[in-house]
Amino acid sequence: MGKATRAAFGDTLARIGAVHPRVVVLDADLASSVQTRKFADAYPERFFQIGIAEGNMVGIAAGMALSGLTPFVASFACFVVGRFEQIRMSVGYNNANVRIVGTHSGIGIGEDGYSQMGLEDLALMRSLPNMVVLQPADAIEAEKATEFLADYIGGPAYLRLTRQNVIDVNGDGYRFEFGKGVELREGSDLAIVASGACVGEAVAASELLAKKGLSVAVANIHTIKPIDTDLLGRLASRCGRILTVEDHGIVGGLGSAVVEALAETPDVVVRIHGVHGYGESGTGAELFAKHGLDAAGIARVAGEFLASSTGRANA
Repeated sequence: MGKATRAAFGDTLARIGAVHPRVVVLDADLASSVQTRKFADAYPERFFQIGIAEGNMVGIAAGMALSGLTPFVASFACFVVGRFEQIRMSVGYNNANVRIVGTHSGIGIGEDGYSQMGLEDLALMRSLPNMVVLQPADAIEAEKATEFLADYIGGPAYLRLTRQNVIDVNGDGYRFEFGKGVELREGSDLAIVASGACVGEAVAASELLAKKGLSVAVANIHTIKPIDTDLLGRLASRCGRILTVEDHGIVGGLGSAVVEALAETPDVVVRIHGVHGYGESGTGAELFAKHGLDAAGIARVAGEFLASSTGRANA
């Protein structure tokens, strides 16, 4: 097991501060939790503690971006994306070069329960026309995605990160390519398309399915918007069935993005697998198992999907 993507983000942010003098960081009283404390200690003049006022934090960041700075705004995913109106008007509408970082995403955060879980954040961020949406699968991908965002000048971006440690799926020579998914396992019976913390579990699920004689591809979609339509098209053509897996509600997230991308693709069936209903309290492992997002659960859902004749976009 590797480390949490929020930890990799924090380490990278502190490191790139030395070579990106226009990077500034805004916090809403959660610097230790969202891992921006190291940047604050190294560059106190570029760290702004706004307090528990996420809406104001977003507005301030928009002004900074329009003044030529590159602000990273970090908080729990549910707290910062919950200020959607400020993001929509101050950041999105103005095409402000703000990096909105949502940590503690999904049910994987565990015992803190639904009030702390971001389960609708992808749906909201994807709805904004010019918002880039990234969700790295492991620590090295989080590092590379953070480096990318420090240089990116194309407008606003949302970076979704985990509280919990996640399985490493990329090697030391990994190269992040914006907008390009990564096929981690080849296969022809089924393609599992996953993002974030679910990618490592999907790889493990493919290995369980291989023991049953099934050939299952696994794709890591780190850039949910813009999504890699070419890769999805190739998987659809080769496999005919795609199972999307995500630690997010079944509406508006990765699954919805995949269905939208393949809407005019013939002879492919997509099943969306994610979190049904609201979150709850429990360990991250317990909740992943309950919702079928661990390796065993994904393998079970994949097996049921392959044995079924369900329609195009079933959740």
